[in-house]
Amino acid sequence: MTLEFPNRSRSFDETRNAVRFIGYDGMFEVPFFVEADALSRPDGIARSEAECLTAFDAACNSIHDVARKAYAPGRRRAYVLTATDFR
Repeated sequence: MTLEFPNRSRSFDETRNAVRFIGYDGMFEVPFFVEADALSRPDGIARSEAECLTAFDAACNSIHDVARKAYAPGRRRAYVLTATDFR
């Protein structure tokens, strides 16, 4: 199966300081987090919760592409994408 993202919902996880979104491998739910630092502004200043969600929405397709590359079936309970994953 290919990792898909049919549901465009996302939320901000304050504890992790990251945006949470879900992928699906067939019927299996795969949780992902994008650290706020990976969504930081070009000037390096941290974003607020609302800015992180807006940045996620703007880069949603490329974030999903990075998530597909990071995904390995059955390997982890959740995947955390960092700024390094986007370089």
